[in-house]
Amino acid sequence: MRIVAENLSFTYNKKSKFKVDALAGVTLTIEEDSFFGIIGHTGSGKSTFIQHLNGLIPVEKGSLTVGDINLADKSKIVKKRYKELRSKVGMVFQYPEYQLFAETVYEDVAFGFRNFFPDASKEEEKKAVFQTLALMGLGAEYINQSPLDLSGGQKRRVAIAGVLVTKPEILVLDEPVAGLDPVGKNELMKTLRVLLDNGVVKTVIVVSHDMDEVCENCDSVAVFSEGRVVLSGSPKEVFKNSKEMSELRLGVPVTGYLKDELSKMGVEIDVDFTRDDFVEKVVEYYKNIK
Repeated sequence: MRIVAENLSFTYNKKSKFKVDALAGVTLTIEEDSFFGIIGHTGSGKSTFIQHLNGLIPVEKGSLTVGDINLADKSKIVKKRYKELRSKVGMVFQYPEYQLFAETVYEDVAFGFRNFFPDASKEEEKKAVFQTLALMGLGAEYINQSPLDLSGGQKRRVAIAGVLVTKPEILVLDEPVAGLDPVGKNELMKTLRVLLDNGVVKTVIVVSHDMDEVCENCDSVAVFSEGRVVLSGSPKEVFKNSKEMSELRLGVPVTGYLKDELSKMGVEIDVDFTRDDFVEKVVEYYKNIK
């Protein structure tokens, strides 16, 4: 499902003196089969944008299509398709573990399945829950445990499984690794990549403040500022604009800072800003000058 936004705008408290232009003409295309990163400072419009993707916030001005659904169309036909849209666009909010509520892991994950597949048999439900938990790296031994007894990383995986079990084509995650330790961050992002590469979902969209996380995992990036997309492209294309990123209060990955420091020393290397590529290029440079 391709996502195309054109001049998408939205204002909170429109008729109040406290009105806020959260989106001010966002034009952005997110292709299917991409691991897409959305970055920007607090209040830049990131969360407002992603909440448009499954109809949580209605299109107020401009256009937005998700697959073949035009969300700017206010006809009854489109309104009837909101449930279909929300099954296709799975939304995982920040700190989703706080939304865990059931007595067992099984019941928590099954809740979403029952909502979207009310006519499914108990066997179909059980199969879907077990398979989805396995995709998130959680075995059958977790089924009857209370979600509250799990570690922070495990809770987050259960929460994501509760969305994934509805079989979305697009998985949208707001700060998916916030609060996790470095190992937990890497493992979760690798899991998301596996879901995409194996066709479990067709598109992964992550909203993040972590430039390293975005650089290491995303194929494409959009930078939001004051309700607009101000930079977009591959991580390499975006993060080479270190001065502009600094002005936007975002900065660049650690490798970007190191590249700039090397440049001041007269060492110029062309990197894609991932850790592995940076190390490889630096080693190659010093081998060649010996």
